[in-house]
Amino acid sequence: MDRLLLLKGAVRDLLDGGLVDGALALRADGPASAPHLFRPGDDLDELVLWPKYAIPQIMDMLLDASSPLEGGAETGLRLGMVTRGCEERGLIEMAKRNQVDLERITMIGLACSAEERDECRCAWPYPTRIDVGEKVEGIADELVVEHEKLSQKERSEFWKEQFARCIKCYACRTVCPQCFCEVCVLEEDLWVETGVLAPPFPSYHLIRAYHTVSKCVGCMECEQACPADIPLTVLYTFLRRDAEAMFKYVPGRSVDDPPPLVVETMWQGV
Repeated sequence: MDRLLLLKGAVRDLLDGGLVDGALALRADGPASAPHLFRPGDDLDELVLWPKYAIPQIMDMLLDASSPLEGGAETGLRLGMVTRGCEERGLIEMAKRNQVDLERITMIGLACSAEERDECRCAWPYPTRIDVGEKVEGIADELVVEHEKLSQKERSEFWKEQFARCIKCYACRTVCPQCFCEVCVLEEDLWVETGVLAPPFPSYHLIRAYHTVSKCVGCMECEQACPADIPLTVLYTFLRRDAEAMFKYVPGRSVDDPPPLVVETMWQGV
């Protein structure tokens, strides 16, 4: 059966069954898509599969807005969410840092098609539990493969050229579900000089990379949001590899895996 029909059925069952108060999914918005909170009784005709949108951070905002008030109800709203592999991994990393409460989220696991996997150059295009769709294996990112062939000097020149196009629009930071600091160092003149375009190499992007290295799940939202077409996914793929090699840590693999920086800090007795 068609994936979209199956997904609409899964969302309808969740809503009509009274298991959740609403379900976060994508709704058609002209040629694009936008997050929408479907409620019981809503028409699901406009629910769509693609284009993908960064919805974990939308879930974060919805949960915050519906959190129980002190002295009020014991629990806030329970929400469903259509969840691809990268979105499930993103929610797991957010939960470890107290950004979302997984107990209040019911995930509808959506496996990406081969075409969607190719679009995102994804190595892990499916969630832990698949409710809709069929599992397709991940692929190697060809841009990463090509980058591996470069010498260290060539890599440095490559990133200098890429980052020189940056207009410091903050789209990569704003769209990233793992960028949730209330005060961002990327807006401090000490670290990223204001009024200068492109930002002084390599401060802006390497600071952001440093802050997300153990949280990035490869959702590709930063790269897709970049108006300068900087291949940010390549940079973060290498950082995830380093985190796995050094700490045996894979972001989003399990909610039970403690973040490596926490483990290292505890080990050092800090």
